[in-house]
Amino acid sequence: MAKKIYLCSPHMGGGEMKYVKEAFDSNWVAPLGPNVDAFERELCVATGAKHVAALSSGTAAIHLSLIMLGVGPDDYVIGTSFTFSATVNPIAYLGATPVLIDSESDTWNMDPGLLEEAIQSLRSQHPSGTGISARSVVGPQSEGPGRLPKAIIVAHLYGMPARMKEIMAVADKYGIPVVEDAAEALGSEYMGRRVGCNSKFGILSFNGNKIITTSGGGALISDDEALIARARFLATQARDPAPHYQHSVIGYNYRMSNVVAGVGRGQLEVLDLRVRQHRELNQWYRELLKDVPGVTFQSEPSPDFYSNFWLTCIVIDPAVAGTDREKLRLAFEAANIESRPLWKPMHLQPVFAGCPAYVNGTSEKLFENGLCLPSGSNIDDEGRERIAEVLKREFGI
Repeated sequence: MAKKIYLCSPHMGGGEMKYVKEAFDSNWVAPLGPNVDAFERELCVATGAKHVAALSSGTAAIHLSLIMLGVGPDDYVIGTSFTFSATVNPIAYLGATPVLIDSESDTWNMDPGLLEEAIQSLRSQHPSGTGISARSVVGPQSEGPGRLPKAIIVAHLYGMPARMKEIMAVADKYGIPVVEDAAEALGSEYMGRRVGCNSKFGILSFNGNKIITTSGGGALISDDEALIARARFLATQARDPAPHYQHSVIGYNYRMSNVVAGVGRGQLEVLDLRVRQHRELNQWYRELLKDVPGVTFQSEPSPDFYSNFWLTCIVIDPAVAGTDREKLRLAFEAANIESRPLWKPMHLQPVFAGCPAYVNGTSEKLFENGLCLPSGSNIDDEGRERIAEVLKREFGI
């Protein structure tokens, strides 16, 4: 069988071993160290954030951000429904209730109109569908006086920036801090700024399939120096300054290791190249499928949006295209090529079935008909030919 083409596999840049070797040569392989310090400084340059804490995962970054925003049991935290579960799981870690917001059709990210409706409903008395036209609210109704959510977590899906201007206008109107989940969007920009820098906190992921990787890792970014210092403290088991081990608050083992940070430093050297490669592959797909009826792409709505196109995603209308999402996925699978359905919305996930959800049907349609195409920056010409063969056969082009 032909060599497997993965959805988005790690792509080394060549400089990683230099920094990893430095860690080994200096015997600085334990957590923290010079590579971590340098990686944080270099991430500031790459993102435009003033301060960075390098962590063990993007999930850890979301968890710490919510802790520092005071989220606890019985609080509400608003989150994107159309995302990976790691965006929402940390809300549950803290005993809070996720309130899930559906997508708008242009970017596939959080719908600012639904966001405000959810806040108004929570503030009044309880999540309720009363007065919400052409939309539905699912989930239980809480009892007692209404209250504002403690935070809003917005995901930038597949690298596409969310409508941050509108979302931040709603958040600022009600005084609710925003966390940007930019795990899939390093290198993407909104209105000339790198995503993750348009709110209180931004989070990044360097998981193995991301646009750059440290094999596993993440970061919390912010312009607030005190909050990042607090994050580093909590992430290193919250050890008080004392000659003995003393702890006044619960801490976590969330810091990045010096070896892993060395990989990240090498990867950062090729970040801009990787963004260009992902965007070029996205354009190749668009050209290949431009005359296929019933196929649409996740696209930038205006020049304000600049996506890294971490994954190239399409939606197939089976009534027009002559095939459907699942047939195409299985055709790729038969050719030893990995593709993946779009995220199953969190409001459809069994684990979040009891959570309030403000939905409009957008993410459900995207999940039903959408597919993530192979998008690795290391897919060579032979790989593109194999992908093209499947697409031409399935779409009859």
